[in-house]
Amino acid sequence: MTSKLDILNSKKEEALKGGGEARIESQHSKGKLTARERIQLLVDEGSFEEIGMLTVHRSTNFGLDKQKFLGDGVVTGYGLVHGRPIYVFSQDFTVLGGSLAEMHAKKIVRIMDLSIQNGIPLIGLNDSGGARIQEGVVSLGGYADIFFKNTMASGVIPQISAIMGPCAGGAVYSPALTDFIYMVQDSSFMFVTGPNVVKTVTHEEVTSEELGGASTHSEKSGVAHFSVENDLKCLNDIKKLLAYLPQNCEEGAPRYPYTKVDEHRPNLNTIIPDNPNQPYDIKEVIKELVDKDSFYEVQSSYAENIVIGFAFLAGKSIGVVANQPAFLAGVLDSKSSNKAARFVRFCDSFNIPLLVLEDVPGFLPGTEQEWNGIINNGAKLLYAFCEATVPRITVITRKAYGGAYDVMNSKHVGADMNYAWPSAEIAVMGAKGAAEIIFKKEISEAEDPQAKWIEKEAEYAELFANPYNAAKHGFIDEIIEPAETRKKLIRAFDMLKHKVAHLPKKKHGNIPL
Repeated sequence: MTSKLDILNSKKEEALKGGGEARIESQHSKGKLTARERIQLLVDEGSFEEIGMLTVHRSTNFGLDKQKFLGDGVVTGYGLVHGRPIYVFSQDFTVLGGSLAEMHAKKIVRIMDLSIQNGIPLIGLNDSGGARIQEGVVSLGGYADIFFKNTMASGVIPQISAIMGPCAGGAVYSPALTDFIYMVQDSSFMFVTGPNVVKTVTHEEVTSEELGGASTHSEKSGVAHFSVENDLKCLNDIKKLLAYLPQNCEEGAPRYPYTKVDEHRPNLNTIIPDNPNQPYDIKEVIKELVDKDSFYEVQSSYAENIVIGFAFLAGKSIGVVANQPAFLAGVLDSKSSNKAARFVRFCDSFNIPLLVLEDVPGFLPGTEQEWNGIINNGAKLLYAFCEATVPRITVITRKAYGGAYDVMNSKHVGADMNYAWPSAEIAVMGAKGAAEIIFKKEISEAEDPQAKWIEKEAEYAELFANPYNAAKHGFIDEIIEPAETRKKLIRAFDMLKHKVAHLPKKKHGNIPL
């Protein structure tokens, strides 16, 4: 037995070396951690159990029979984060550039199957040169197997991807099918076709960073949800995100011990400017409403006219969707509608209640928006709210105009509780534009058209640009003092904690994509 144990230990030591010391040093010289180092920093100390350590590829083409490494370029297994189980795969760039082929893919698929069957989140740490060309179509088949499992897992378990190196070609579609994508600045990139192909086909000169770096995908495309400084920050932020999420779609949102304090927030009484056209930062409102330092913003640098993220309210995880008056006046446009819609659908998939803070003057007008599908994109957000069955509460802080009022979780699309502050303006449009249309003839025939316009604007505002007309029709459940909002939200979400709602029987809906 001793000799057999020696053989086993020797193979384990070989596997732990990955592609060898020289390649590990090369990885470190780029400011990157190795696949195993990343896992050890992600999971609770001593909790990782590896699966498939001794796997090797079966190809003999193009000299691959002389390049066999135990593990075949990916470390897979399970461990604990915050004491809760997770499954993880971490691609090893020191082994054949982390390239994906038959056995590499089989290891990942095995972990994905276990995740789905056991209802446990899946974390993918991506660092790969792409498909292993020497294995041909087998590599492509491996990617497709993973894509299929990603889709089957969607809405069943949380799936989180970290891009910690190159991710190109077909490799990008697995992360794109997951729920959240982290990218590491200056060391990771994602693109379907690289700079050389782009130059050949379109004659554009572009670097990898410009084409698909962390800043590009977090600010321009919206593909990345988080952009972080280095590997360590990335792994710590993934652990932070997991604290807000249940293990699977059958669990409720996490709840943590909470000591009751004075829930009165007097700062909220003065946060709305007297001038209705003056901006303010909705993040300051969020900060006052949720538990201290608990707001974790998602896609903070993309479509900044809407704010989304997770928070704790009296120790309970919630999702927050809020118009941002400090950016584009908080209007809804194509990008912000897409951003919010996907977040709403994620929260609904995993039983995370939704808080909506509304200050929206309408949809952004213009040819660019119309030609880029604002109708379909706005409908995505509408669809997402209509379909959501989790507890949903809306607070209208100021403007709620036109179709955007309907879309932002109004009573008419199934919101459970709708509150408004006294500063709320709920109407088809702003008083100035409405007066111009309704009283056009009177204004044009008046001796002083400007004075008449101001008079009629005030008349319309008194009648409609307030929350009382909507409350009269039952569209607003209560008009509340801003300082009392947190207390109201805690009580309302607690009242709704046993909510049960069912959608009509169907295979699935046809969301306007």
